[in-house]
Amino acid sequence: MDTPLSAQVVGVYVGLDAHTLVTTPADEARVTFEGFVGDRHAGLTRPSDGRTPHYPRGTEIRNSRQVSIVSAEELAEIARAMALESVRPEWLGANLLLAGIPRLTRLPPGVRLFFSGGAVLAVEGENLPCLAPGRVIQALHPHISGLASRFVKAAWGRRGLVAWVEKPGLIRVGDDVRLLQPPGGEYDSWRPFQPDST
Repeated sequence: MDTPLSAQVVGVYVGLDAHTLVTTPADEARVTFEGFVGDRHAGLTRPSDGRTPHYPRGTEIRNSRQVSIVSAEELAEIARAMALESVRPEWLGANLLLAGIPRLTRLPPGVRLFFSGGAVLAVEGENLPCLAPGRVIQALHPHISGLASRFVKAAWGRRGLVAWVEKPGLIRVGDDVRLLQPPGGEYDSWRPFQPDST
């Protein structure tokens, strides 16, 4: 990486209710090897689902989707594409809102995020958009029709990332984040992203 990438934590969220996708804002989150303490997606393992069709549904597998990360810049793009004033991270079930990386979703798997509170997250990959957050947005804007399906299109390539915990620690609103790319391989040609000029 020619120029180190950095970001800032501008939102921390925990999924306290197993019956809803929506997360709850917090000032900080304690992070263990299982994920964010108290979060509905925490755990060392998880049952396989539609994202892992190579296993029978419900097979116990390693949980590489412990943390959901979105960017302030990409959420603003999604809101513009949906003609909404804003799209909130908690509506998408996000755990972290970062600012400073306009193309966060395009970061490759294997990137490490080092937080000033000691935690380190390893990027698993892109969190592909689905209808569930769209239904949350639709319920909050009942006077606008078609938002659920419009979300999927608007969020394509902007939905953020999923990650797993490599090192426990604390993540607080206001923390600095340093990004480290894995050495060698296809990531040698990866460069920091610049915002579109259009």
